[in-house]
Amino acid sequence: MVRLDHVSKSFGTHRVLDDVTLDIPKGTAFVLLGRSGTGKSVALRHIIGLMRPDAGRILIEGRDIGPLDARGLTEVRKHIGFLFQNAALFDSMTVGENAAFPLRRHTRLSDHEIRDRAQQKLADVGLEREFDKMPADLSGGMKKRAALARAMALDPGILLVDEPSAGLDPITSREIDELLVERKRAGTTLVVVTHNIPSARAIGDELALLHDGRLVARGTASELDRDREPLVQAFMRSQGGG
Repeated sequence: MVRLDHVSKSFGTHRVLDDVTLDIPKGTAFVLLGRSGTGKSVALRHIIGLMRPDAGRILIEGRDIGPLDARGLTEVRKHIGFLFQNAALFDSMTVGENAAFPLRRHTRLSDHEIRDRAQQKLADVGLEREFDKMPADLSGGMKKRAALARAMALDPGILLVDEPSAGLDPITSREIDELLVERKRAGTTLVVVTHNIPSARAIGDELALLHDGRLVARGTASELDRDREPLVQAFMRSQGGG
């Protein structure tokens, strides 16, 4: 389980997260909605320990990660994959080397074992033929697929996803959504931030809307569709969420 327990975070006088509490059950897909600048990505960075809250706690499988030192955070992060908004592939590495990077850094597998596992992860996202290509040779959707293969290299129990449809056409966006749903079906806990409503509907078991740093609604897509709060209605009826 992932838990945000009364988490607050400010940058100067701007309160980005304001007493946010969330419980995300194991094996589910949770989507955090909100317009740009509402704190969605900041919440993800707290979950993986890249930021520390001004108040409150972040718990991963019941463990408060706030007091952990660098070594402790590294151990936690082995169990968390992160799919960045811009894919964030290493330009100087081949696609295969990108997929293999976490394995080289965090395991003692042989070169042969690492290559085999990286090839399998790329095959899982339909990129088995792109192993020796450079990221510059890939389309935007293929870069997202390669980044997903890298994020899943260590078979993490939790996958954090930042704006999976950003910069993608609708067809490619649906393909990425389908890959994420496959990960959920395999038992991975997904925490996805997006302002794209069709993507949120496709992925999420449960959705929550973040506005001005506070949670203003939470429930299934159907429940949020029936919410009478004007802000929630406007957001759920949009195609991109603003």
